[in-house]
Amino acid sequence: MSYEHIRLTREGHIATVTFNRPEKANALNFEHLVEIEDVALSFREDPDTRVVIFTGTGKHFSSGADLTDPGEAYRGPLTLRRRRARIGERMIEALYNMDQITIAAWNGAAMGGGACITTALDFRIGSDDCFMQYPEVDIGVNLMWKSLPLCVHLAGPARAKRLVAGGERILAETLLQWGILDELVPRSALLERAQSLAEFYAGKPPVAAQMIKHSVNQIVSALDHAIMHMDSDQNLFSQGSEDRKIAIDAYLNKKTPSFTGN
Repeated sequence: MSYEHIRLTREGHIATVTFNRPEKANALNFEHLVEIEDVALSFREDPDTRVVIFTGTGKHFSSGADLTDPGEAYRGPLTLRRRRARIGERMIEALYNMDQITIAAWNGAAMGGGACITTALDFRIGSDDCFMQYPEVDIGVNLMWKSLPLCVHLAGPARAKRLVAGGERILAETLLQWGILDELVPRSALLERAQSLAEFYAGKPPVAAQMIKHSVNQIVSALDHAIMHMDSDQNLFSQGSEDRKIAIDAYLNKKTPSFTGN
């Protein structure tokens, strides 16, 4: 598959996937999500790559869902919309289940779906200007893509509620204190440090390292699918609410919303 919204490069045992929609702050439309899922799955048949770095072109890692996209891919009969609404979930699962060690070289914003991507990876190196925010609650929907457990695993329950139910913007130093970031470096040193960490893990015996990674993921995520199996259905339900329309209008037009609970 050829890619429009990402770049894939390889050097030795290390690959780098770069989100490449800088004019949209690497916002995620349907086609972009399909490409990320495809590139993650492509590594299944790659015995030579041992570590994959993910980063974003320009100022931001990813600003999340592209609210300016007309969303034609999500229109049509409910049966089809329900299936396509799970593209984000499939993309996150493809990333989380990669055999290779994965590293986020996290520049600037990781918002919404961008934050989901960072939590699905094994390690997170943040630049000193990075931040995390889940704005879903402020546009009237739940966090989907089976990503709520990933946030809880990293931040703990109270902090996850601040992030997801509160929609708080959490800056780099606090992300490091909370354990969401593994390291914090100057922006100018971000890719160099990510490459250094990648070389460290690429030097480990790949079969042992990959088995250990999957075992750790299974330990912490054993109940994730059972708990979150309906989050895309909840999202479709919440999109039909009056509060969703009020939230979108307020978010795009910078107004203070007044929610009805309907």
